[in-house]
Amino acid sequence: MLLDGDEWRATLRGFQSEAWRLETLPQYLVPQEAEELEAFRAGNRVDPHGYSSAYTEVLKRLRGEGKSKGRVHVLTRPLSECLRFEFSRYYAPHVLAGEDIRILDVTERENPLPDVEDFWMFDRSTVVLMHYEGDGTQISRELYEGDPAPFVEWQRIAVAASVPFLEYVNR
Repeated sequence: MLLDGDEWRATLRGFQSEAWRLETLPQYLVPQEAEELEAFRAGNRVDPHGYSSAYTEVLKRLRGEGKSKGRVHVLTRPLSECLRFEFSRYYAPHVLAGEDIRILDVTERENPLPDVEDFWMFDRSTVVLMHYEGDGTQISRELYEGDPAPFVEWQRIAVAASVPFLEYVNR
């Protein structure tokens, strides 16, 4: 079943304790971010300590409710422009607001998740497969109807093999 619009928003917001994402692409093309990407290209940066958005407020609320949101991004260096933008504009402020963002850099080591594609997992029971074109344009989101056990294991591997975002960028 494909998830879009209200169904996707309900899935994204309806988790009980944990929402977690695996990101594997060097670039995600999101039309709504075009203006912010242009500002980044022009040298404009946000202060992650002073930045606030609807999303950072949601992250703070979730943390206050005892819920967690996290992700691991699998990447290789050199970082793409998109990743440098995401690190600056989103990852840094989101970590400070309570999201557990981790980096799995496979530049100089074997990827422990070589054929695993992007997905969201909610409460370790609901999995949504994220489908993209080669350039990072999202095609669809598909509710996975099988056993979530492989995804739980991929999450375990990704978290164990990665480092916290702030540790990664401060190296």
